[in-house]
Amino acid sequence: MTLSRASLLILLVLAALSGCGQSVEHFGGPTMGSSYTVQYVPTGKSPDAAKLKNEVDAILAGLDEQFSTYRDDSVVSRFNGLPAGACMALPADMLTLWRYGEQLSQQSGGAFDLTVEPLMNLWGFGPQSRSEKVPDAPALERERARVGHRHLRLNGEQLCKDVDAQLDFDSIVAGYAVDRVSARLAELGLTDYLVEITGELKAVGHKPDGKPWRIALEVPSGERERQVERSVALDGIGLSTSGDYRNYFEEGGQRYSHTFDPRTGAPVRHALAAVTVAEAQALRADGLSTLLMVLGPEEGYTFAERNGLAAFFIVRQGEGFVTRATTRFEALFPSPE
Repeated sequence: MTLSRASLLILLVLAALSGCGQSVEHFGGPTMGSSYTVQYVPTGKSPDAAKLKNEVDAILAGLDEQFSTYRDDSVVSRFNGLPAGACMALPADMLTLWRYGEQLSQQSGGAFDLTVEPLMNLWGFGPQSRSEKVPDAPALERERARVGHRHLRLNGEQLCKDVDAQLDFDSIVAGYAVDRVSARLAELGLTDYLVEITGELKAVGHKPDGKPWRIALEVPSGERERQVERSVALDGIGLSTSGDYRNYFEEGGQRYSHTFDPRTGAPVRHALAAVTVAEAQALRADGLSTLLMVLGPEEGYTFAERNGLAAFFIVRQGEGFVTRATTRFEALFPSPE
């Protein structure tokens, strides 16, 4: 799974302040090992920027206390430190995300999995990693035995584990944070805003000139270069991109990406470079983009079409890239701009 933040394929340059006059205000800050930004059109009912920022920072701080795998005192770290056979009561946010992750795992036959942190650490991409390397077979088999939703079960509000399993919600928590922040901004009287957290985003309403918030999707023109491929107008839609072409290592002439297939315990070997998903809920967009990235260009596209998803695939072909959109994506965003 794509558990490191791989959503930098979404560019905000076309949605930013240029062309919006002085009526669009913005603030931001660090979060989840990256950053967040909020752009909004003030109304007579909305608080000032300092109040809004305090509200957003409080939401993000609360989620960090629950979900950060880089904090020993977080809820998820305390759960991960429990031995096999232990149970622990989880807060409502974590139960919501666990249930959604369980749903995606069942729908995909295990291609989406919230328990892959041991594999991420083993390969060098996780929070307890020492170095990026290809593990030996015994180590890989040992860690695979700790991975899988089958090892966890809910008992009321408690999550129990029958092995030394570890959770990592990085594949969905940023999208959930976007939804939480967006809902709070609406409660505070805003009607036109764009929330972006570590690359996951949601836009509501319009800019002051009546034009929609517009987001650019990029295609890599080189291994670490950017090239805008398409822009999309959003209103009430969350957008998430997962990709692997910036986070990888090479060993023995082989390229190993940070996108893992939990079913094999190894990095994916397919040609899908990135996939973008549009959904009303940023949480759903976040999880589904990860899932499709694991499944790959063919299996992922079939899954997306079968489930009516709005998805945009970027696939390696030779020295370049080709793109492919689902029927639902073309219906939402009918023509390249």
